[in-house]
Amino acid sequence: MQATRPLSRRQFNTATALGLASVALGASGAAWAQGKNEPALPTTGSALHVPALSLLDGTQFEPAQGQPLLLYWWASWCPFCAVQSPHIESLWRKHRARGLQVLALSIDVRQQAAADYMRKKAYTFPAAMLTPARAKLLPKPKGLPVTVLRGRGGTVLFAEGGEMFPEDIEGLAKFL
Repeated sequence: MQATRPLSRRQFNTATALGLASVALGASGAAWAQGKNEPALPTTGSALHVPALSLLDGTQFEPAQGQPLLLYWWASWCPFCAVQSPHIESLWRKHRARGLQVLALSIDVRQQAAADYMRKKAYTFPAAMLTPARAKLLPKPKGLPVTVLRGRGGTVLFAEGGEMFPEDIEGLAKFL
């Protein structure tokens, strides 16, 4: 009999998230939850263009040239996003004066669900819906949550699929 290795935290979290997403989304969401047709994370050093777009609160998001930008794909029903989002909020509040921009892209089906969640949790980071049109420009990589940091030069400095430890999120400040 061959011994099996225990799952790493990331493997466990991914497997649990896929199972929870499958239950939450039902049979029609099973293909999404299994990562079908989702692109890989962007590679470090690749260019990342982020267009101007309208946010959940009705304001306009204009990405500033030469400023770091954190892209964060999330959903109101995602348990791992629920753990990570407060740390994204903390990073945003601590470092926006240093030029950090945040754009959170909700994959919720209903915009109202995302807006209500943001309001209930008192999150202030900019958030928008990932509509099909926006997904053509900013496709959600495999996993959830997904965190990508674009540096001042417009290229990807960091990309991670799945829940991050709080200290790793705060560690993104080294790229600012």
